[in-house]
Amino acid sequence: MRKTNCIFCQISEGKERASTVWDDPLVFGLMSLEQPTPCKVLMIPKEHVENLFELNDPLAAALFQATVKVARAVRRASRCPGLNLVQSNGSAGQQDVFHFHLHIIPRFPNDGIILKWDNKVEERPRLDQFAQDIRAALSDR
Repeated sequence: MRKTNCIFCQISEGKERASTVWDDPLVFGLMSLEQPTPCKVLMIPKEHVENLFELNDPLAAALFQATVKVARAVRRASRCPGLNLVQSNGSAGQQDVFHFHLHIIPRFPNDGIILKWDNKVEERPRLDQFAQDIRAALSDR
């Protein structure tokens, strides 16, 4: 279902301009307006899906397959030695456009981009508990 006030739905419908790099029946990829490094691309489902939790399995598979192909092309075109895939969900996760999208960000030495969080090593009993909780949640599907 499309949303009329969603910029990605408007782009998908051809109502807004974009520099497209990928287009198939389920997914499109476009140049991000923000380019912290050259060739940053956004991969987006054509269907309005707000976040990762709303993606169905076939759409998730199609999206990631297209993302891998575009990421390889970004690497060739930009000659980047590395890249990040970044995807945010909800306000707490710093999502600012509430239509699922995945950032392909080419990375270069000393590019100034910093992805940082506390890398504190957790104790094994707590890791085991997290794993048990997640396995239980998987069986609740």
